[in-house]
Amino acid sequence: MRPPQRPLGLPHGPSTPTAVGNLPAELSEFVGREAELAALGRLMDRVRLVTVSGAGGVGKTRCALKVATFLEKRYCGDVRVVELSTVHDPELLDHAVVDALGLSDHTGRPPRTILRDELTGRRLLLVIDGFEHLVDACAGLVGELLRRHPRLRVLAAGRLPLDVDGEHVFPLAPMTDEDALRLFTERAAAVRPGFRLTERNRAAVRELCRRLDGIPLALELAAERLRALSVEEVLRRLDDRFRLLAGSSRSALPRHRTLRTAIGWSHELCTPEQRLLWARLSVFAGQFDLEAAEYVCGGAGLPADSVLEALGGLLARSVVVREEPAAGSRYRMLDTMREYGAEWLEAAGDTDRLRRRHRDWFVGLATWCELDWFGPRQHQVAARAASELPNLRQAMECSLEIPGEAHLAQYLAGTLWFLWVGCGRLAEGRRWLEHVLEEESPYDSSRLKALWVLGQVAVVQGDPVGAIAALHECREEADRAGDATATAYAVHRLGCLALVTDDIARARELLTEALGRYWELGELNSNVLMARVELAMAVAFCGDLDEAMAICEEVTEVCDDLGERWALSYALNVRAFAALQEGRPGRARALLGESLTDAHTFHDLVGSALALELLALVTVVEGDAAEAALLRGAADRIWASVGPPLFGSAYFGRSRARCERLARRELGDGPYEAGLRAGARLDLDAVVARVLASGPADGRRAPGRPRGTVPGPGKALGPAPSPIPGAGGPEREP
Repeated sequence: MRPPQRPLGLPHGPSTPTAVGNLPAELSEFVGREAELAALGRLMDRVRLVTVSGAGGVGKTRCALKVATFLEKRYCGDVRVVELSTVHDPELLDHAVVDALGLSDHTGRPPRTILRDELTGRRLLLVIDGFEHLVDACAGLVGELLRRHPRLRVLAAGRLPLDVDGEHVFPLAPMTDEDALRLFTERAAAVRPGFRLTERNRAAVRELCRRLDGIPLALELAAERLRALSVEEVLRRLDDRFRLLAGSSRSALPRHRTLRTAIGWSHELCTPEQRLLWARLSVFAGQFDLEAAEYVCGGAGLPADSVLEALGGLLARSVVVREEPAAGSRYRMLDTMREYGAEWLEAAGDTDRLRRRHRDWFVGLATWCELDWFGPRQHQVAARAASELPNLRQAMECSLEIPGEAHLAQYLAGTLWFLWVGCGRLAEGRRWLEHVLEEESPYDSSRLKALWVLGQVAVVQGDPVGAIAALHECREEADRAGDATATAYAVHRLGCLALVTDDIARARELLTEALGRYWELGELNSNVLMARVELAMAVAFCGDLDEAMAICEEVTEVCDDLGERWALSYALNVRAFAALQEGRPGRARALLGESLTDAHTFHDLVGSALALELLALVTVVEGDAAEAALLRGAADRIWASVGPPLFGSAYFGRSRARCERLARRELGDGPYEAGLRAGARLDLDAVVARVLASGPADGRRAPGRPRGTVPGPGKALGPAPSPIPGAGGPEREP
């Protein structure tokens, strides 16, 4: 056995993890491949694009991730993994990369533009895995990004090259005999404690590794069999399966037939219930939980109460893996296993039925999430919806593909408004909303909801033309159909559009009308609370701070009772504005610290930017002009990913103008501009940590029920106050 080799140019052992990248933790020890890792490390020193290619199951992904781990310190932790196996639509490729890079953007800019802009000057190692089914789109994206960003390097792992200029293909062969022996022995010892190589079993183990061609996945599947069989019995059973399947596809490469044999043999050793569950689980994209598996996969031949036991068997056989993301315990089927199960499901003629059951479950899940969003579980709902996004996408695609069921795709796209608007996924949300609305369908409640949500997204993105088109169509068709709920939401969003385009009188009129309609309908949710907050903004801009405070205090009381945090973050911002105008900057800082915390938790860039803009003014009023300039620069960086700074609104821009005037007067132009540049270099996590570390100036937490307490009964908001004539009010100095 050759001595272990240290990869040249790479530190020995994994680097210290950082919060910048998203490299997954290793669930089992990496075995062997020292020579390949060393060669890959040297190659990454010289080449900006390396593609690790090879047959399925040969270990491409793990080798790429291992090298990325070694290189993490060199990139100051800025190593990002883009996993594309669950992305089926080439149009979603850019969105997936934006998500993996941790870029949040509320503008109408295409995600490709976001990537071009945000990667400028960034020293980044991008690991792209599972791109085979998107090879053309992926090649175009990688080629463009490498040309534009000289500090970017890409390490790809796939079954074929990208064929991009400058690409260096690194073919990953099966493991050497010695590495295969080491891997099998270690995995066997994990499933059968005390297993080791002996003179008695060494020849059989070597023969088994040779017959499996040194393919890591096949070796691991074979090692699993030692739970019940000896090495010699495994080898005999493997011989039978080779003869059975070797001739099933003469055009397939021998290694592919070998891997299929190993998987098929593992499939044969499952119980009938486990095999049935294996096939049915193939309809899931990405992760799933037990409840979803029980609903979707339970039925003829596999009662729902038998799913857990069958799932345990698949976990033991490494067909399914368990993961622990923020949303709680989840399961995921390995891609090769999913493909194999899908073939069995198709052969049984059950694919369409299972896809519909999958779609129905996720329609129900989206409905539940929307309802649960208005309550104390908002943060959990946000995490759950984000983890289920691959399945939600698949559910929308399924509905669009089935004649006569486009309305279900429209329902899903509209119901997920909280994910698009509240959790920083505006660009993808708009893409889905526009896509589902292209399908012909009646103007029922689903289509009308998709229209007003599209208008809402366009408003936040700073696209008044798109917003007006969607909202006017929604209102006209809702009036024609007698859908009072859709009319109320359309009026509300038209009022919001008037607010951000400085038509304050019209905004007050429309928002008051919308709130009256909501009252008549008995509607109370986060959108209704946001309408109250938006009305308070309009009232404050007119100079009536007492009325604005009264509205927002009522919203705060309802939010505290119900545990709602998203709308609350905006209400706290308005209350902070009023407190500052009344000469209480310490109180304003306390309110804004809480507002920023919640907005940042939801990845709401608009709420975060608004809080930082007002914090900058609070800071200069408190006498720290240098820190105010830094916060202003940090806000500028966020607006670049949102849209026109402060929506291009003169009213929203008053606080910014005043902050700049006071800070420039205190610092001078040169130091003030330097502060802006320093702030623009800070990412949002660093800015939020900086703000919260300073703490409220008066040492008091903003009023509100402490997190984790049981909310009291909800309150019903009455009709909105009558509009006050006048479109503008004087700006008061604190």
